[in-house]
Amino acid sequence: MQFKNYEQASFHFSERIVGICGSNGIGKTNLLDAIYYLCFTKSYFTRQDQLSVHKSSKSNIRPSDNEPLVRSDASGVAGFRIEGQFEKEGQPLKVVCILRENGKKELFSNNEPCERFSQHIGRLPCVIIAPDDVQIITSGSEERRRFLDALLSQLDPVYLQSLIEYNRILQQRNGYLKSLINNRVQDMELLDVYDGQLTTPGIYVFEKRKTFLRDLLPLVQRSYTDIAGVEEPLSFTYDSTLLEAPFAQLLRNSRDKDLYLQRTNTGIHKDDIDILYGGQPFKSIASQGQRKSLLFALKLAEYEMLKQYKGFPPLLLLDDVFEKLDAHRMHNLLDKVCLRDHGQIFITDTHGDRIRQEMDKLKIPSQIIAL
Repeated sequence: MQFKNYEQASFHFSERIVGICGSNGIGKTNLLDAIYYLCFTKSYFTRQDQLSVHKSSKSNIRPSDNEPLVRSDASGVAGFRIEGQFEKEGQPLKVVCILRENGKKELFSNNEPCERFSQHIGRLPCVIIAPDDVQIITSGSEERRRFLDALLSQLDPVYLQSLIEYNRILQQRNGYLKSLINNRVQDMELLDVYDGQLTTPGIYVFEKRKTFLRDLLPLVQRSYTDIAGVEEPLSFTYDSTLLEAPFAQLLRNSRDKDLYLQRTNTGIHKDDIDILYGGQPFKSIASQGQRKSLLFALKLAEYEMLKQYKGFPPLLLLDDVFEKLDAHRMHNLLDKVCLRDHGQIFITDTHGDRIRQEMDKLKIPSQIIAL
């Protein structure tokens, strides 16, 4: 295995509700991240794959079937291998993800290699709620775009490809703008080419976001009311410069500013979701409890949309949620996700008895794994 703090481990999940308990630092979150990795081919918590490799291990990873061996190099830096046996719509699905010591990553689905990882996204829909996710509420627009992109990428493979293409061209355009500072002659024709290449994927992403948020944001509002137990004056607005004018025109109008600042200042990479409470910015005036309720409402709306689009509930990974909500909000959350829905749920907590007591209240069988 050699994934994070696990040198070698195997787990069998026998119930729909699985509680993973143990002291802090023992690997509860890492186990959830391994499940997430098999769904998204990347970690939820670290952007660099090498940061997920077990640091102290110098052993080889023993493959199954006909997969090649993953070996450590002389310095002890190795890759990892994660395998998961899933059941999707009544059919078995084995997913294996391997990171090799040279940084190459490979994915196998039912022993068949997956050539493009983007084709795997959405095959195993998954929603995770983790402590630092409150940044979706409190931080800048990038966090809210990341939340929205993760959801839409599981529903629409064209959206994912358009987003990848847009970001690739945006990086090239920004690199060219930076290079112009040392050039006396500026080639505007090349900028015209970049602008033309940006508009097609950018418009597709914009239209998808705009249409999708019309359905998603009312769900967020209802979920917030369910968790908080009271109706509050929340409102949401999609904020995009593409609502003001055609994208091509925005790029033309912004060119002088782009040349001066050496970066692209308009486009879908600036989009945001404005969250207001009684007409005021939510993150500025909301209490800790209200912020946490909104975070869970956003994630549950994501869960609900995936269930509607896919026809079955996604996996739900709840990391350390008991420490983040008061007893009333916690009960409302568990009642919604455990009792009303029928997907598989993984919950981590430092106290296994707390999970068991909540499941007993709801009269739902659960499996408690002590690490």
